[in-house]
Amino acid sequence: MRPVTFKAEYIWIDGTEPTAKLRSKTKIIVGGGAALGELPIWGFDGSSTNQAKGHASDRVLKPVFVCPDPIRGGDDVLVLCEVLNTDMTPHESNTRAALAEVAAKYAAQEPIFGIEQEYTFFEGTRPLGFPVNGFPAAQGGYYCGVGADEIFGRPIVEAHLENCLKAGLGISGINAEVMPGQWEFQVGPLAPLEVSDQLWIARWLLYRTAEDFNVSATLDPKPVKGDWNGAGAHTNFSTKAMREGYDAIITAAESLGEGSKPLDHVKNYGAGIDDRLTGLHETAPWDQYSYGVSDRGASVRIPWQVEQDQKGYIEDRRPNANVDPYVVTRLLVDTCCEALAKAGQV
Repeated sequence: MRPVTFKAEYIWIDGTEPTAKLRSKTKIIVGGGAALGELPIWGFDGSSTNQAKGHASDRVLKPVFVCPDPIRGGDDVLVLCEVLNTDMTPHESNTRAALAEVAAKYAAQEPIFGIEQEYTFFEGTRPLGFPVNGFPAAQGGYYCGVGADEIFGRPIVEAHLENCLKAGLGISGINAEVMPGQWEFQVGPLAPLEVSDQLWIARWLLYRTAEDFNVSATLDPKPVKGDWNGAGAHTNFSTKAMREGYDAIITAAESLGEGSKPLDHVKNYGAGIDDRLTGLHETAPWDQYSYGVSDRGASVRIPWQVEQDQKGYIEDRRPNANVDPYVVTRLLVDTCCEALAKAGQV
């Protein structure tokens, strides 16, 4: 009997600045298992990914999340990896390791997230749906629209959704966004590490799926300058106490506005944040903090249903589409859970 042979696509986040890129390569595994604990560590040339110098270029890939490969099918898998140095310490570009520490520290508060990933399709140098010369009609009918005159890229979006579902990711919805060629998918509700791992895999699947249509997808927070909406990653957050009472909701919202916290967060919410957070197009100014019920012009929105139910979650509307989910979840857990613990709301 021949041993089982399958393809494992090892995926990792590189060291490109200011916005990291996804990288991947295929390992053929013969006779091994595809479970997380059975997949071997691997290596790569860090000097080609902005993660090492040429004279000491080896870096290590440690599998941290595995799921079925919906594109290749069969027994093949996608393997998300952490990047380690050769002494098995986290590489400086490895933001997952810091999240793991904070998530463990506040695990008893049961933090969970839902992240709304906006993105924009491009065909060559222009957004999908934009005419070769000039601009399409002004924003207004594109959001959650229908019809070939307002919706561009739906076959890619549907294929991506199907791939995410086949991979077993916790994707919870999709919709067309405010600008032509702009879409959104949502991942969660999931715990901090799980939502971040799965968002990175969903991003990889987005890029890979769009390849087959000769279209690219970008997380640029302001893909078209002027009177067009940017692209964000609105981050919905709650703890056990927040899901049980409104006082904890207010504590969390206020904690994000204390002292240096607003700027501490915003400067880590994705490159180009000041281009998107202008106070226009359903954003608050990047250098001001506010929260409010049902207010999409606030930094943090408390959904109207949360106020009515007196429990639920908050939505941080500031993160850019290109935010590192390991970073935004770490910051929200660290800030809000620390404040909730001090207030005895755990």
